[in-house]
Amino acid sequence: MENSNSDILWRIRLVYALIAVFALLILGRVVYIQFIEGDHWRDIAMNATMRYVSIDAARGDIRSDDGRLLATSIPVYEIRMDLSNQVISETVFRSGIDSLCISLSALFGDRTPAQYRSALLAARNNQERYFLIKRNVSYNELIQIRQFPIFRLGRYRGGFIVNERTRREMPYKSLAARTIGYEREGVYVGLEGAYRQYLEGTQGKRLMQRTSGGNWMPINDDNEIQPKNGMDIITTMNVHLQDIAENALRKQLQKYNADYGTIVVMEVSTGKVKAISNLSLSSRGTYEESFNFAVGESTEPGSTFKLASMIAILEDGIAKPTDIIHTGNGQMNYYDRVMRDARQDGFGSITLQETFELSSNVGMSKVIHDAYRQSPQRFINKLKEIGLDQPLGLEISGEGKPTIRDANSQGWSSVSLPWMAIGYELSLTPLQILSLYNAVANNGRMMRPMFVEEIRQTGSTVKIFIPTVLNRSIASATTIRTLQDMLLGVVENGTAKNIHTNSYQIAGKTGTAQVAQTRHGYKSETGVIYQASFAGYFPADNPVYSMMVVIHNPKGWIYTGSQIAAPVFREVADKIFATQMVIPETDSQAPVMASLPVFKNAYKEDLRHIYTILNSHLVDNQDSEWVSTVVKSDTVIFNSKTVSGNLVPDVVGMGLRDALYVMENTGLRVRFSGRGMVRRQSIPAGAQVSGNQIVYLELN
Repeated sequence: MENSNSDILWRIRLVYALIAVFALLILGRVVYIQFIEGDHWRDIAMNATMRYVSIDAARGDIRSDDGRLLATSIPVYEIRMDLSNQVISETVFRSGIDSLCISLSALFGDRTPAQYRSALLAARNNQERYFLIKRNVSYNELIQIRQFPIFRLGRYRGGFIVNERTRREMPYKSLAARTIGYEREGVYVGLEGAYRQYLEGTQGKRLMQRTSGGNWMPINDDNEIQPKNGMDIITTMNVHLQDIAENALRKQLQKYNADYGTIVVMEVSTGKVKAISNLSLSSRGTYEESFNFAVGESTEPGSTFKLASMIAILEDGIAKPTDIIHTGNGQMNYYDRVMRDARQDGFGSITLQETFELSSNVGMSKVIHDAYRQSPQRFINKLKEIGLDQPLGLEISGEGKPTIRDANSQGWSSVSLPWMAIGYELSLTPLQILSLYNAVANNGRMMRPMFVEEIRQTGSTVKIFIPTVLNRSIASATTIRTLQDMLLGVVENGTAKNIHTNSYQIAGKTGTAQVAQTRHGYKSETGVIYQASFAGYFPADNPVYSMMVVIHNPKGWIYTGSQIAAPVFREVADKIFATQMVIPETDSQAPVMASLPVFKNAYKEDLRHIYTILNSHLVDNQDSEWVSTVVKSDTVIFNSKTVSGNLVPDVVGMGLRDALYVMENTGLRVRFSGRGMVRRQSIPAGAQVSGNQIVYLELN
C-alpha cells in the first residue's frame, strides 16, 4: 500500500512539473512576443485594420489655343454614412430618418422613400460604419445633400461621409478625341499619354480604417498628405477650325460611305497643328474617332508623292518645266508591267509642268526612269536629303514609320523606280506628306508638326514649346518657286480645277492611289480599293495654312482625289478664309473704335486710365474703388459697385486679376478655368462668406 501511494505521489509531482514547465514556456513565449517581436506583430495588426492609401491628384486640363477646355477632370462624389450608435444618437436617427429618406428620393429618384428607409434601418441594425448612399454625385447635388436632415450635422454627429474622385470629360466630345487622347486600362494615348508626367500631378496619402463590414473608411489624420494637382496643357488646336474640319470630313465620308478619312490643318510658318480629325465607320454605322490615321497609318500615298519626285528632277537639273515629255497614248511598258494614265487615250506630248498639273503617271515615271535607271540610288538619296525616310519625331506616340527602300535592298525590282516616282512601293503617313507640302509653302523650311505650345500651373507658364525646324531648306530657292507655281497650276489648270476660286488662290496636288489588299496585288474579290487625297496650302500668294485630306475606300463610281478629297479642302479653306482672313476695306479717317468699351465690374483707377487714353469725357461722382460703366456717345459714367467684407462679392464681368483680388480679400479661396472676363461664379453674390470656402470662377 505504501508503494502504491508513493507511486501516485510521484506521478502527481511529475504532472505538476510538466504543467509548470509548460506554463513557463508559455510565459517565456509571451515575453518574447511582447518585447522581442512586439513591434512586428503590432505592425501586422495595424496593417490589418489601418493603412495609408494614395489620393489621386486632380489631373491637369488640356486646352485649345484660346484656353477652351478640350479635356478636364470633373469632380464627382461618393456619399456614405456611418450609422453606428457612437456617431448618430438614437434620438437624432429616429427624428430625422423619414425626412432624410424623402429628401434622398426626391433628389435622386432612384428609390422610393420607403426603400431608402428600409435600407438605412437594416444598416443601422448592423451598425454599419461605411454604408453606401450614392455614387457619382455631382457638386451641385452635394451642396443640396449637405443640408439634408441628419447629414447637416456633419461627419461626427450625422455620420455624413464624402469621398471625392475625378472623372475625365471632353466638353467637345469627339472633337479631335484620338489626338487629345484618353486612358484605357492603364494605357494612355494621344496627348494624355505624351504629357502624362505634367498632367498627373503628385499623389497624396490618406489614412484608412477597416470597418466591421470589410470596407475601408477614411479617418481624420493630421499627417494626411494633400495631392498636388497636375499642370494644364495648352495645345495648338483651335476649336473653331477643328469644328469646321471635322464637319466637312464627316459630311464627305457619309456621302460616299467611305471606310475612314483624316484631315489635318497646319500653320505654315510654325508647324502648329490647328485641327486634326480621324473618323472611321463604326459597327453602328456612325463615324467615330477610333484610330489616329494622320499620325499612325503609313500607306502608299500615290500621286501626292509626285511633288517629291519633281524636287529630285529640278534639283538634279534633269528637266525644266517647259521641256516636252512624250506620254504617247497613256500607256507604257516597264518590263512585265504596264503603267497607265487616268485619261484613257493619254495626254500626248506635254510639258513637264503639264505632266505635274495633269498628274500623268506615264510622264512622271518616264522622266524618273530615264534619268535614274542606271543609278536608282541617286533618286533614293535625293528623297533622303529631303528627310522623307525619317519619322517626324512627334510627341504623340504611334507615329507610322516611313518606308523608302534602298536600291540594293531585298524586294527591289526592275519596276520599283518608275512606280516609286508616282507614289507606290513606298509608304508615308498623311502627316509626313503634309510636312513636305508645308515646307514648299514655307519657302523650303520643313517644320516638325507640333500639338502643344505651353504648359501652365495654376495660370502661370511653366514651359513654352517653340517651333522646331527639321530641314532648313529641302531644295534651292529656284526649285521652291517653281514647285509653288506648279502646285498653283494644278488648281488653276490641272486635276483640281474644280476647287478653283476667285476669292483667293489655292495650291496643291491631288492623289488617287490603289490600295494593296494582298502581298501580290491591288485587286480582290471585292474589286479595287482606292484612297483619295489632296495636299496643299492657301492663300497661295501668302500661305497661312497647309492641309491634307485623305478618304479611304469611297463607294461608287467616283473615287479620285479631285472629286472626293479636294472638295473637302475647298470647303474648309473657304470657311477659314471667310472667318479669319477677309480684311474689309476701311476709311482711314474713320475712328479706331465704333464705340467705347463698357465694363460691368472693374477697378476705377484702371478704367480712368483706359478712358483717358481713348479721349473720353468722364463723369465720376462715386467714392467706391469698384465701378461699372455706362457709355453715352463719348461720355462715360461711373456707377458704384459695393464690395462688402463679409459677403461674397459680384465679380462677373471682371478680369481675372481684379476678381482674384476682390475674392481673396473676403477670405475666399479661388479656382478658375478659361481666360478673359469672369462669366460665372459658383457662389452667388451676396451670400455669407464662411471660413476657408472655395469659389469657382468660369472665364469666357
